[in-house]
Formats: sequence, structure tokens, C-alpha cells
Amino acid sequence: MDKAQRPGRRTVLSVAALGAGAAVLGGGAGTAVAAGRGHGGHGGGELPFPLVVGHRGASGYRPEHTFGSYQLALDMGADVIEQDLVPTKDGRLVCRHENDITATTDVADHPEFAGRKTTKTVDGVKLTGWFTEDFTLAELKTLRAKERIPGTRQHNTLYDGRWQVPEFEEVLQWAEREGRRRGRRIWLHIETKHPTYFRKLGLGLEERLAKLLRRYDRHKKNSPNFLQSFEPSSIQRLDKLVDCPKVVLLGTLKTQPWDFKEAGDPRTVADLVKPEGLRWIASFAQGIGPDLTVIIPRTADGKLGEPSAVVKDAHAAGLVLHPYTVRNENTFLPVDLRKGSDPNAYGDSLAYFKALFATGIDGLFSDNPDTALLAAAEFRKS
Repeated sequence: MDKAQRPGRRTVLSVAALGAGAAVLGGGAGTAVAAGRGHGGHGGGELPFPLVVGHRGASGYRPEHTFGSYQLALDMGADVIEQDLVPTKDGRLVCRHENDITATTDVADHPEFAGRKTTKTVDGVKLTGWFTEDFTLAELKTLRAKERIPGTRQHNTLYDGRWQVPEFEEVLQWAEREGRRRGRRIWLHIETKHPTYFRKLGLGLEERLAKLLRRYDRHKKNSPNFLQSFEPSSIQRLDKLVDCPKVVLLGTLKTQPWDFKEAGDPRTVADLVKPEGLRWIASFAQGIGPDLTVIIPRTADGKLGEPSAVVKDAHAAGLVLHPYTVRNENTFLPVDLRKGSDPNAYGDSLAYFKALFATGIDGLFSDNPDTALLAAAEFRKS
């Protein structure tokens, strides 16, 4: 698509559209632009189109979900910073991608916690390790964070042990401080992890999250945060508790949300991205966050394929799209965008970013916000 066909460049995503969905101007997947309708308020245009979400912060450069990662993402210019939430034994929300903290902390080096190692089944997956729900917040604070994939990101191991596991309330306080310092609101993208699993343990996430959002005045329709979950029922629950914009995360086409499996709902992601499924999502959410391959499938040999109709159909349903996750390393890229034979070396991620932005998505998640912003700039120009 040539530049003359891109009305989305330098178009500001009116987050007011997120109040009750978005009307769509234009027809094709590459030309859809979310426009305000109805409730008004959500950001009033302070977020650019397309936007960049710092995935777990700037996790391509610092251990994920640490203040080092969050701060670097913000300093790089990421428009929104992501947090994943899991609970502690005493019901506090902390930022970890998983409740299994074996790979992301030094817990294995603490002999006082050796007896906490156990085997659990989380969303149908059997795991052996240490889990946040078996630790109080005070105990977790004695641990230090480390790089989750040191084989791929050896350079990140330089920062192992530098930061603690952040409590989510600390992140809210950090966002307030940074907002005052920078003279603008700091946007967050907040995910409830394994909500059905934790509700069964008496550690429901949604009520705890809503309470904190109210405490920091982030519960309103114009508040600077998105709430997200892979379980639609978690978003439905949050929709009854707070008014800020919400995003349903979606895996690959053949997968099912875990709460669907628990409830015996036969629908898959392939069903949810059809027009009927998207209209259903739009009845309680304002956006979707699909796997990248839902937006641009890969061919049988792993190369970049042709864009699907999902962007067009989602915009027609009044939903914004924030797909996940682009990373710079070869191992995460389509085969035809890899460079050299080292899976951990950087490939042509800029080409991947540009192909995704050209579909008309409203934003995306990346471990490398600086690279994402460089690509996004071409689509923000007049």
C-alpha cells in the first residue's frame, strides 16, 4: 500500500471512541480509523494512532516487570506501559507475567523457601516451581527479579538481582510521580492473569484491581489505562466494576479462552474474530488484543502471509485492535524476515512492524518500544 492510501498516518486515535465502541471511517483493513462516538472522554486524543505498548515494560532490554523495564519503556517514549497481575497469599497484587516465579526471580537461591517448591496445574498445564500465591508480599519482597529467557537475552542478565518484584500499587504511585514530572498522564495496560484459577483459590483479581483503581482515581471512562484479559468473563466482571476501557486478549485461531473450557463453551478464537463474535465482545469491551498471526497469518513454511479481514471486521464492530507481541530477535520473526543463522540475533523487525501497522491496527505490543516507535512514526506523519 502506498503512502497516499494511508489516512491513519498522524491520525490521533480518539480514545473517546472507547467509551462505547468506535464508528469506522473508511472501508478497507488498511484505511479504517477509529473515531469518537457516544460517551466521550477516554483520553480526548492524547494517545497517538497507532500507539505503542511497552510489553512488560521494555523487556527486550531489562528483566520484565521491573521498575527498570517500566522506566526504560517510558523514557524510550512508549505510549502505554503493560503490567500483568497475579496475587500473593495475603491478597496483594504484584506484577509478574505468571504466578510461577521460578524463571523470573532468584527464589531457587533462597534456602528458606526450598520447601515451597511444589507442582500445580494452572489452566490445564502442569508446572513445578514456586508460585506467588504461596508467598506473602513481605516474603516476595525478599526476592530479586532476573531475566526470564537468558539464553535469548544474555545481555539482560547484567541486571539480574537489581530490582524487586513490583507491587501493583507501587506502579500506580510511580505512574503518578512520573505524570507530575512530565506534565502528562501515564497510560497503563493492565492484565488479569489466570482469573478463573485464582477465583477458585479465593483470590479473585477483579475486585482487588477495581479497588486499587478507585483509590488512585483510575476507574473512570476517561482514566489513562486499559484493562485486559485472555478470559472474557474477567472483562465482563470488570465491566460491572469500573468504566475504563477494556480489551479482550485472544490467542491463536485454534485456541480457546480458559474460562470457555471451564464453562463448556465450544467457541474458539476463530469464532470470536468472526463478525458475530466481535459484536459479542463489543457488548462489554472496547477492543481486542489478538495474537499477531490473527492479523497476518504465516504461511505453511513460516513466512509472512496475507492480512486477514480481522482488522476491518473489528473496526466495523466498533473495536480497537492492540495485537501482541513484536520482538526484534530472529526466533520471534517470520522466517523470511530473519537475518543470518543466529536465532538470538536481530532480524528485520522493522519490516514486520510496518506490515502490521499497514493493516490499520490501532497499536501493538512490543518488547522493543524504540524499534516500534521508529516504525510507527512513518504512519503518524501527515
